[in-house]
Amino acid sequence: MNLPDYVTECLDALENAGFAAYAVGGCVRDAWLGLMPQDFDLCTEALPGETEAIFGDRRLVLAGEKHGTVGVVTDFGVVEITTFRTEGAYRDNRHPDWVKFVPEVEQDLARRDFTINAMAYSPKRGFADPFGGRADLEAKVLRTVGAPEKRFQEDSLRILRGVRFAVRYGLTVEPETEKAMRSQAHLMDNLARERVFEELCKLLPLVNTADLIRFAPLLAAVIPELGPMIGFDQHSPHHAYDLYTHVAHVVAGVPAELPLRWAALLHDVGKIPTFTQDANGRGHFYGHAQAGAEMADEILRRLKAPTALRQQVVTLVAGHMTRLEPSKKALRRQLGRLGWDTVEKLLYLQEADMGSKGTGEPADMAQFSLIRSLLEEIKLENACLSVKDLAVNGHDLMALGFAGKAIGDCLNTLLEQVLEEKLPNEKQALLQFVQTNL
Repeated sequence: MNLPDYVTECLDALENAGFAAYAVGGCVRDAWLGLMPQDFDLCTEALPGETEAIFGDRRLVLAGEKHGTVGVVTDFGVVEITTFRTEGAYRDNRHPDWVKFVPEVEQDLARRDFTINAMAYSPKRGFADPFGGRADLEAKVLRTVGAPEKRFQEDSLRILRGVRFAVRYGLTVEPETEKAMRSQAHLMDNLARERVFEELCKLLPLVNTADLIRFAPLLAAVIPELGPMIGFDQHSPHHAYDLYTHVAHVVAGVPAELPLRWAALLHDVGKIPTFTQDANGRGHFYGHAQAGAEMADEILRRLKAPTALRQQVVTLVAGHMTRLEPSKKALRRQLGRLGWDTVEKLLYLQEADMGSKGTGEPADMAQFSLIRSLLEEIKLENACLSVKDLAVNGHDLMALGFAGKAIGDCLNTLLEQVLEEKLPNEKQALLQFVQTNL
């Protein structure tokens, strides 16, 4: 295993002071998989005070010192160095009641979540893998260190982390581990919503349709609104899939960008509360886009999502049934109202939605290519899409005697005329219209 020089320097400093030291956890796992680790964590038999003394000439981060962690600031980021430790019970399903420092790396590895994360490597001492993490990686198996129920009771976020590891590395969850993930899923109610949201944001860009279906009950445990969608028959000739399976296809069908993946996941949450059946037994979901937007807003507020992401997801959910038209005039209006980024994302969402019905019926998918071509043309035309793009401004109108609210009203009227292609966006033509009509 090749370690960067700045990591090796930290390990050497600890070893030269007489303390065993290892790279540990995710960096070792990723290295064995041939991936480039994103960061490096170290563990050592040195106590926190001894680590501080060894790196006394460096800038240190001591926020985790009471749990045994000292951060050493390097030119390439902070290297966290944690004393070998064991832990007490987790009565809040998140934090250990106590931490005890121990002299052996094997004791430290025994407290970790999954075998693939319970490996350590030292250039001097070699590879430590007391729980068979490397064999599990080779067999593509995800299993906990020790009793799975106990691991998830200690910190129930490990359930979602396990889903992410299984998805990212293509692992099959060992049966007892998966059974415990399901039986202990209710413990995730005790988690801070911010932690759940952060983990979901790491997971959503990675998933495909099969992943979402495989782990549906666990996702529904943290987003309860998804639960009724699983297996829900839409009673529609236009939908071969149950509601949740359709959603899973849509999520996998949009680019792996967070606003889009969240919008795809939540775009049909409004179908359950708006479902009705007519005399022929056919299902209808009148108003489900608006209902879904309100539910998506509530879900993302509950998860403490950033305001900008929440607002964009809500806009996409609300607009997913208002099909973008292959018309420059209509597209200019949408661009002026929503902006380029949102319109382009809405196009991806609508395309995935229409293409994920599973009926085999021919769908008019060619319209999406046509709309993209028209958007490119509008972009090249440097079209007027908002008041600020007009060839006249407030000062021009003040010179004609306009004041206060009348200036804004006049500019909006001019924009309407330009978007309707009734006026060119030229200063003389716009001012002439104002003088003649306003």
